[in-house]
Amino acid sequence: MPGGGRQIDEIYDEELWHAHELNRARLIRSCRKRLVEQYGRRNASSSVMREVESVMDQDILTIAFARRFATYKRAALLLKDTERLEALVNSKSRPVQLIFAGKAHPMDNEGKELIRKLVAFANQSGLRHRVVFLENYDLHVARRLVQGADVWLNNPRRPFEACGTSGMKAAVNGVLNLSVLDGWWCEGYDESRGWRIGNGEEFEDSEYQDRVEAQALYNVLENDVIPCFYDRENGGLPLRWLKMMKASIKMVMQDFSAQRMVDDYRQRFYRPAVDNYGKLLADDGRAAKALSQTSAHLAALWQQVRIEPPARAGDGLIRVGERLKVTTQVHLGELSPDEVWVELCYGPPKSVEELEIQFRVRMSVAEERGNGDYLFACDVACSTAGRYGFTARVTPKGDYWTRSHPGWITWA
Repeated sequence: MPGGGRQIDEIYDEELWHAHELNRARLIRSCRKRLVEQYGRRNASSSVMREVESVMDQDILTIAFARRFATYKRAALLLKDTERLEALVNSKSRPVQLIFAGKAHPMDNEGKELIRKLVAFANQSGLRHRVVFLENYDLHVARRLVQGADVWLNNPRRPFEACGTSGMKAAVNGVLNLSVLDGWWCEGYDESRGWRIGNGEEFEDSEYQDRVEAQALYNVLENDVIPCFYDRENGGLPLRWLKMMKASIKMVMQDFSAQRMVDDYRQRFYRPAVDNYGKLLADDGRAAKALSQTSAHLAALWQQVRIEPPARAGDGLIRVGERLKVTTQVHLGELSPDEVWVELCYGPPKSVEELEIQFRVRMSVAEERGNGDYLFACDVACSTAGRYGFTARVTPKGDYWTRSHPGWITWA
């Protein structure tokens, strides 16, 4: 986003807030229209119809929860303490209004039960004016929500969130995210541009996790989100909120946009590929011919390569700060040591047969033993405590393509 961050900072606070208030007003009008249609299909009484025609307030902090109603997304997490939630919604000085929207899979009875609970909660006479559930969630509803809400709520149970693209769409419109640290929000969260629910904890007891994070959600609403929205200097603009809106927009455009992705591809892959193509064809294709010859040479001889399991010098424990000498015998056949890399790979064991390879150390020839056999060795510095396993491998020297060619890697 060349220059985009500076351009966003230069937007006048008054203009940004006015644009957002217009979007919120459009959202409220759209909600009223939808609710009239919903209650009309149920033949609601005339008094209820008059009430839903004027639900919600275009000047109140508006929180949206809109997504697929899978159970792990915990759409009803806010209902864990209904008394506390009702106090937030019906506050005289700093009220909150909630918009829920979404669908459950036709065979997902638990998801449909979540919707039933939310609808029943929203239909209470003391809440109907500030808590709504929008049926038939579609692209039109989603567009109004990601543009007009003040807060985008996302509270899945960790670690099941795949990504959270709706939060990105909301953020680019200046809507602030309130989410658990899962999916994209693990990377996107910063206190300067949104809020987190909890600290990324995961509990084996899901019910306990829901209770803990429900309380964390109420706390962050009461102590951070609501005061930030209603903090107006001399009755003017919410300057702290506006600063977070700009930071949120910049973050998504810089780090989570297709433009950034395409630019990464261009810088990391397309441009190097074009440059390499030019180098390969330069001087009547000299580099390409050399690469072809190297490839044919390796393809013909690599099957001769064998490597023995590495062996350490000495027995017993190794203390932190000491060095460990490791050797391995490698048969290269007709290849020379100058054509390959031999590496010691080590890390904590996952099982008897599997390692989590965290470190690699290049090994060098310690002894030539004839008939294509070589002893390779290296010293490993023991910098951390713990149990480690190790293995070794042989790969060809050369450019990235040569080193990554399928079949040209031999493990001990």
